[in-house]
Amino acid sequence: MKKILLGGFFGCFFLVGNSQLPDHIYRPNIHSAKLFKWGDLYAYPILMLGSPEQLELHFDDLDGDLKNYYYSFQLCNADWTPANLPTLDYTRGFQSVRITTYRNSSISFTRYTHYYAGVPDRSSLPTRSGNYLLKVFLNNDTANLCFTRRFLVVDTRVQIAAKIKQPFSSQLFQSHQRVQVAVNTIPAKINILRPDELKVTVLQNNIWPAGVMLNRPSIFRGNYFEYNDDAITFQAGREWRWIDVRSLRLMSDRMQDIIDTNDNRTEVIVKPDTERRNQIYLYYNDLNGIYTIENMDGNNPWWQSEYAYVKFTYVPPGKTAYPGKDVYIFGELTNYLADSSAKMEFNSEKGVYEKTLFLKQGYYNYSYITSGLEQKPGERLSFENTEGNFNVTENNYTVLVYYRPFGARADELIGIAFLNSLIR
Repeated sequence: MKKILLGGFFGCFFLVGNSQLPDHIYRPNIHSAKLFKWGDLYAYPILMLGSPEQLELHFDDLDGDLKNYYYSFQLCNADWTPANLPTLDYTRGFQSVRITTYRNSSISFTRYTHYYAGVPDRSSLPTRSGNYLLKVFLNNDTANLCFTRRFLVVDTRVQIAAKIKQPFSSQLFQSHQRVQVAVNTIPAKINILRPDELKVTVLQNNIWPAGVMLNRPSIFRGNYFEYNDDAITFQAGREWRWIDVRSLRLMSDRMQDIIDTNDNRTEVIVKPDTERRNQIYLYYNDLNGIYTIENMDGNNPWWQSEYAYVKFTYVPPGKTAYPGKDVYIFGELTNYLADSSAKMEFNSEKGVYEKTLFLKQGYYNYSYITSGLEQKPGERLSFENTEGNFNVTENNYTVLVYYRPFGARADELIGIAFLNSLIR
């Protein structure tokens, strides 16, 4: 995997074969698919190898009937290409597990079936560290893939020292954040024959399409590896926007209107958003781009929540479309991708960009990004036009260290570290 160029916040997409794109939904009846640490809505799905920890998997089938869903997991390399190993080499027990817990929706106009599972099941456990792709499919037929979600299994064997600095460049000093990483392999008791046997991935807010992978250190001395170059420089952005749809009975602060139509359809109109790059920076707590399924109407959030058509409006400067650029809604609610499901349409009569998303009750973070028209794979997307970039923005960073010894057929995840830009 080549290094991402300076400022490449969205410089690279980790892709695998068309049959198993990470964090992708293949069927239109699947909505609100969430995978997170057991009992913690806000935690990224990470497991320690050999621990009894579990993840929670939740998703809705809007067909509203009962189906036989199964899940399995695929070991992947650091770049999310499938590992060249048979399933039995990284799985103990069954290769697929049926999802047996489900509930039909109740007290909601939208009809759906909610499915839930604990991952991994004790009858099917990962036995190697690395990147894993959770695959949910229908009727125990791997050809009927419904959606995928990423999770990590870590075997902590190295020491990681990392810190966040301001970039050296005067052009990026006030708008970007730079990560410096040092890895000590003495605790792992491994012999590194070549520096590229270690790979380091740095994620900002656990956004994989923006991830930076480095396969060569800046400094290499025996068991010491240091990564400190321009590739690990990220746009800082600013605090994420939000919309609170945990209640559809009372309007929250960012709602302009709630409309219940005659055909039992609920519409939420979000207050129009404007460009923020020239506004004074203001810190407030946010979720760094994720969303949570929650309900403040006194109901169970998973199977007693309503779905609503949430309309977003973005007002560009002068109510004029950005020349040569498209505008997208960005966040976990659109899988952090700039595709047709996230692209906003410009309404020339009103002079605004508009987009309606079908969302379940919850709390959603989002931002607006721009890209060139006819975007090509791997083209960089930007906060610069819509949100602005401020070096003091609060961001979470995750450092992942992978190891593949000479002759091995898969990358092992042997170290992980967490940083926050407010704690330098």
